[in-house]
Amino acid sequence: MLNKNTPPHIATLIMLAGLAALSMNIFLPSLPGMTAYFQTDYRLMQLSVALYLGVNAVLQLFIGPIADRYGRRPVLLWGISLFLVATLGCLFAPTAGIFLIFRMSQAVIVTGMVLSRAIVRDIHDQDSAASMIGYVTMGMALVPMISPAVGGLLDAAFGWKANFWSLLILGCLMLWLTWSDLGETGRPRDISLFQQFAEYPLILRSRRFWAYALAAAAASGAFFAYLGGAPFIGSEIYRLPPETLGFYFSAPAIGYFAGNFISGKFSRRWGINRMILWGSVINSVGIGISLLLHMAGMGSVGVFFGFMTAVGLGNGMVIPNATSGSLSVIPHLAGTASGLGGAIMIGGGAALSALAGSMLSLETGATPLLLIMLLSALAAIGAVLYIYRRERHLVR
Repeated sequence: MLNKNTPPHIATLIMLAGLAALSMNIFLPSLPGMTAYFQTDYRLMQLSVALYLGVNAVLQLFIGPIADRYGRRPVLLWGISLFLVATLGCLFAPTAGIFLIFRMSQAVIVTGMVLSRAIVRDIHDQDSAASMIGYVTMGMALVPMISPAVGGLLDAAFGWKANFWSLLILGCLMLWLTWSDLGETGRPRDISLFQQFAEYPLILRSRRFWAYALAAAAASGAFFAYLGGAPFIGSEIYRLPPETLGFYFSAPAIGYFAGNFISGKFSRRWGINRMILWGSVINSVGIGISLLLHMAGMGSVGVFFGFMTAVGLGNGMVIPNATSGSLSVIPHLAGTASGLGGAIMIGGGAALSALAGSMLSLETGATPLLLIMLLSALAAIGAVLYIYRRERHLVR
């Protein structure tokens, strides 16, 4: 620990990924208050989720190749520094439009999420990487588990800006920790950045990469749709105050923590494909039951948020294993694969988040959101079944 000439301690990787997760959702209970502060429409402020995810996805296309070319350490240090500048912009933005510009700029912190996975793959083989990514994201799950609740309490006590001040302070601490502990694990390649991007087709032509990437994207798509729609469900339909909504909102993270633990414990023993399949099934069944109960007129706060733990559990089993599979297709392009896979996952999530937010109203209730989530979860089952079919064909 705290030796910049050696690979980073696992705690550093957990906190790098955790800061990216924290930035994504700590302020969600504050959306109604932010809407009132900027004197704008709720749907406009809700774009702070969808636009953030969209920029997040685009950035991942560049972060991976740049890190493969120049190394993990310098890209992480620059990414965190730019995040701090963007956070200051959010705090002092005079209008909603300027706030959204700086909010989109905050997405640069996805550098920590992309490269923490790539660093794990730098130093572990495929099955071991799946277990290690599971442990990393299990620890990371603690952040989204508590951050909406903490964000709600900070909002209630000090107003919405307290959430962004906390991001600024934590970002400064993370910059120091990265500088002090994270030694270079990649092997910077002696080729131009243009040549690095020119190697994208090696990954794009791989059916195996696409199957794993789409499995992760479809499974997580259900969660991103939840991010876009759940604040409206909680605040407008069930009339929950910010601090209470924050606690309910954390329901998927409880399941995600358990799913990551299962991945860390059993991925090496059971294999990544089996873990992806069972996680996708759990995800779909939980959403399906919730949808049926809502359509039968039995929906409630407990039903809606309670079954979201199944979404978290399924994602915790799918994402580490599907990520490890996609990173192992071409190991020397692990950073590029991590960025492209993350872009597919986050880009799809941004679209689903925006779609979920636009389809909800007091009249529709939670049904449109649950339907979108179910279709996304079922697509993950289709992706992993394709992996099984392809592998059986190759064996024959």
